[in-house]
Amino acid sequence: MRYDCLIIDDEKELANNTCEYFNMFDVKTAAVYSSAEANTFLASNEPSLVLLDINLSDGSGFELCKKIRQTMNIPILFVSARNTDDDKIIALNIGGDDYIEKPYSLGVLLAKVKVVLKRFAGTAAETSEKTDFDDGYLRTDSANKTVYVNGSEKKITSIEFKLLDYLIENKNRLVTKNEIFDNVWNDKFTTDGTLNVHIRKIREAIEKDSQDPKYIVTVWKEGYKFVAPE
Repeated sequence: MRYDCLIIDDEKELANNTCEYFNMFDVKTAAVYSSAEANTFLASNEPSLVLLDINLSDGSGFELCKKIRQTMNIPILFVSARNTDDDKIIALNIGGDDYIEKPYSLGVLLAKVKVVLKRFAGTAAETSEKTDFDDGYLRTDSANKTVYVNGSEKKITSIEFKLLDYLIENKNRLVTKNEIFDNVWNDKFTTDGTLNVHIRKIREAIEKDSQDPKYIVTVWKEGYKFVAPE
């Protein structure tokens, strides 16, 4: 069965209240309360987005995220009361698309989820219209949201592929951070920190030397530029 959203959180009352609120606004949502229940649910159901807590009663949300990422390329939004930069960096590095701190406003969270669902659906619809990039070293495959470097597939998340694809589409010109937020995330919620982590992960995947990038160049305090080889 298909769902818009799966909530994985061992705070049952919060998970149930969030689930009920989302369903009230036609975002079809289910809630589970442990890693084991999540694995069982995902074996027979297909959500379009996951809201994932870090601290689960039977394990770590970080480990569950890694497992989900092995088979699914859907948005994963971490939701946690843990608010250190280290937690946020780990969450994004292992495949999370964003990080939302508890306590949260149900209305604001619903707005965020709707934006991500719209963005994800829009990306899927646009892939047939995209022209793939291929310079002999770096190749993108829009239909499958995959990237190949020297013939080898590199793992990146759906949001990272959309970010890279947007930079390539606007190659050789400065793309400001605000433009990226508007056209890749389609919202005003995303922070510079989240963008910076995803840029670093893309560089680690596609650059020969991520510390001396040639494709994705930083324009100090402004944004980024994808430099296509001559």
